[in-house]
Amino acid sequence: MAGSVFGDCFRLMTFGESHGSAVGVVIDGLQPNLEIDVSEIQKELYRRKPGQSSITTQRKESDTVEILSGIFEGKTTGTPICMLVHNEDQKSKDYGHIKEVFRPGHAGYTFLKKYGIYDYRGGGRASGRETISRVAAGAVAKQLLQQRNIKILAYVKSVGNVEMQTFNAAEIENNIVRTPDPVAAEKMIELIHAARKDGDSVGGIVELRIEGVKPGIGEPVFDKLEAELAKACLSIGAVKGFEIGDGFASAKMRGSECNDEFYIDADTKEVATRTNHTGGIQGGISNGMEIVARIAVKPTASIQKKQMSVSTSGEEVEFITKGRHDPCICPRVVPVIEAMAALVLIDLIMLQEQTTEPAMALDEVRTRIDLLDQQLLLVLAAREQLVLQIARIKKQTGKDVYDSGREKVVTEQWASSARQLGLNEELVLKIKEMILHHSKSLQYLDTL
Repeated sequence: MAGSVFGDCFRLMTFGESHGSAVGVVIDGLQPNLEIDVSEIQKELYRRKPGQSSITTQRKESDTVEILSGIFEGKTTGTPICMLVHNEDQKSKDYGHIKEVFRPGHAGYTFLKKYGIYDYRGGGRASGRETISRVAAGAVAKQLLQQRNIKILAYVKSVGNVEMQTFNAAEIENNIVRTPDPVAAEKMIELIHAARKDGDSVGGIVELRIEGVKPGIGEPVFDKLEAELAKACLSIGAVKGFEIGDGFASAKMRGSECNDEFYIDADTKEVATRTNHTGGIQGGISNGMEIVARIAVKPTASIQKKQMSVSTSGEEVEFITKGRHDPCICPRVVPVIEAMAALVLIDLIMLQEQTTEPAMALDEVRTRIDLLDQQLLLVLAAREQLVLQIARIKKQTGKDVYDSGREKVVTEQWASSARQLGLNEELVLKIKEMILHHSKSLQYLDTL
């Protein structure tokens, strides 16, 4: 299946399905010795997990992350980071009634048309549970961004027709709907409960704000920063709309209203804009202002109302979706949107650093060389132990230390490998001579 790989410099591949044994992600492209707090990864997963309140699905999952590789003692090792989260509370029998029915709003029909097969149990790869992998990878990206003083914040701006009126960032995690307006939060919760009582669901809008992004991040034409953010957010299953800055409201403005005038900030002495209608991005590239975007989240497709659909055999049927589903997915989408924004930014920033900051690139390469040097020394140490073992065997069997035939074979092997690898053959043979001379010295000493 294509479409499971994301990023160029900070690369990741996600895997797993809603009712499989586990979901996970592999991250590649990170240099060694970067500090990563695994507890922060777990914290982000807890924000996304099901069963955390009365307005989410009651599926009970611990969503405990297992680090299989790539992080050791709080630092990256330079190898791919593999993270796994086991599924613990699948109830596949809840989906038996829709085994041969296409759920309205779900991907069963389109998956079947594309692949000739689909996993009806929770939606397979089209399930919201797939976003665990994104949040885990995003938690790593967020830490790398925090080290660059970049802060990402998302929150629920509206649910149905109830919209926040005040903003207090401290309130976002203090209510189960994740909105910065505590008064609006109560109304939103009432609306969600009412939808659930009716066997229905409700959608909303999530707002995204990013501070600390320096000017110059993003690529012109096809890889514009807002285009990459839009693609990342629209790749989330429940998302159906994206706008940056004033977005669709810009269509009703005049240029004199929409343009952001430049000025020199008296404190920072840097170029800034008096307004932020463009949402911190111009020409697809960050301008240093706060990046502001809004994401439209549709009502959850799985509802407990009678609906008409079609069976896999082509018959029109009436049915009700059973099982455990969110009446409003907005609160749990918040950490997913933050994760996707973080993945876009760290990927573009790493590309920018490689392009415009050769000193940083030099340090990274030197770090990799140092790691290889350490590995070479470990190999030499292991080889020395084997040489001493050979010396003891020769002593026990009465064989001479010097073996001209063996030395000739080794020389030919080294020369052949040097040619195959495109290495300087003369230099390689000199290194070989030094190693063999040292080996013979060790064996002579050990046989005395």
